[in-house]
Amino acid sequence: MVSQSSSVGNTIMGKTADLTAVQKMTIDTLHKEGKTKKVIAKEAGCSQSSVSKHINREAKGRKRCGRKKCTSNRYNRTLERIVGKKTFKNVGEIHKEWTAAGVSASRTTTHRGPRVWRKRRGAQNPRCLKSSVKFPQSVMVWGAMSSADVGPLCFLRSKVNAAVYQEVLEHFMLPAADQLYGD
Repeated sequence: MVSQSSSVGNTIMGKTADLTAVQKMTIDTLHKEGKTKKVIAKEAGCSQSSVSKHINREAKGRKRCGRKKCTSNRYNRTLERIVGKKTFKNVGEIHKEWTAAGVSASRTTTHRGPRVWRKRRGAQNPRCLKSSVKFPQSVMVWGAMSSADVGPLCFLRSKVNAAVYQEVLEHFMLPAADQLYGD
């Protein structure tokens, strides 16, 4: 792109990526007419190297950055339909469904861990959250089992010491033994 300083009148050349749509169209039409790169650069108001790069890029097609897509749009829609039913789905389970549907998947794809399948900006959606207890409360339980039957459960509120254990035996074990054996 050419920018002119009003006081001095000299031109400063920018990077080749700064070509405007008008300049690109001018370069394309003059190139089709068979003009030289020097004439095209003068008419478009840019450098010869930017004209050359634009022509070469248009001829071969611009290389895209990033990894190529390994699935087609049809397979993506199939995957969205499968995942929409159950968001917490293992990739192995999806692989089994894909092979049943006739879609191929690589080994590295199938041996990944469990993940949450969701759309963008859906991280706080209750459907995408898995409930978990980080620091659970501990519960102490006493119960009686025998070959005859099972006895009642006793939930203890504190740690078991000698006094609590004697209380459990008096109030729960002896009545449970009477109930189970009838002695």
